[in-house]
Amino acid sequence: MLAKLKLDGFLVSLLGVVALAVVWPAPGATGSPLHVEWISTYGISIVFFLYGLTLAPEKMRAGFAKWRVHAAVQLGTFALFPAVVLALLFLVSSRLPAEVSVGFFYLAALPGTVSSAVAMTSLARGNVPVAIFNATASSFLGVFLTPLLMAWYLNTTGHTLPLGAVILKIVMLVLVPIGAGQIAHRWLAGWASRNSAWLKLIDRGVILAIVYNSFCDSILAGIWSAHDITLLIEMIGGAIALFFLIYALMKVVCRIMGFNREDTIACLFCASKKSLATGVPLSKVMFGATPALGLIIAPLMIFHFFQLVIVSVIANRFAHDGAQAEAAS
Repeated sequence: MLAKLKLDGFLVSLLGVVALAVVWPAPGATGSPLHVEWISTYGISIVFFLYGLTLAPEKMRAGFAKWRVHAAVQLGTFALFPAVVLALLFLVSSRLPAEVSVGFFYLAALPGTVSSAVAMTSLARGNVPVAIFNATASSFLGVFLTPLLMAWYLNTTGHTLPLGAVILKIVMLVLVPIGAGQIAHRWLAGWASRNSAWLKLIDRGVILAIVYNSFCDSILAGIWSAHDITLLIEMIGGAIALFFLIYALMKVVCRIMGFNREDTIACLFCASKKSLATGVPLSKVMFGATPALGLIIAPLMIFHFFQLVIVSVIANRFAHDGAQAEAAS
């Protein structure tokens, strides 16, 4: 089933570390003898260094000319998505814990995915250079726009985010490593390509450590015990409904803009997806070691899982329709 949907073992591992945190939270808690928080804190720089190292600027330049598609994708990612979530939270926030509301807006403020957006666009026979450009541009813009959006949201809801301190941490833990990775790309690009499999393991290992540490702290602090299964069901339903709403709105945008089939596919897949790989490490930078972090990133984890499942089905349908159209022509 996983293979058919083009999913990998990372999703299973993600569910596994959450389950481990539920049944055995002590080893992963902050201050435990294992000091998992050290990995989740300092590993952030490793994740973003590897991102900079593996980013090929020439691939991004290949899709630069389609500026109307780029504008639609980036506005969908950083304007439409937050606006929709803000409207929905206005309607239902009274039913949700404050941390979950923050988590849903954090999800909305994040950049899109890189690898899966490009892979699904390719599978669906969409415009791959456009997908590469927008996925990459989204990640860079997210470093600046996500903290700004979160600072605005938290301020309007009576919370605070020390924006200056957060930006400084982002510069040191995110931008500097990405820049170092890009500099190293000139000499290590071939080595990184040959060793991409285990570099991906390091990247995902750090993300799993952050998730495990966050959920262990949340569980030991009693954050989850204050809620029942109803909250999980509501988050799942909200994440699925949110994906389809954004996807439908972006289809309308693509139709109004007059995009062709290939550009539409790239636009839909880039603008409707959110990056767990960026969101989990960035959450540690922005929210620190708060015990509520597990609850804040829960909507992102749920959305990530279902976006991959749903988009895999949609991409296969696009591929099937494209193959039939070619056969008929």
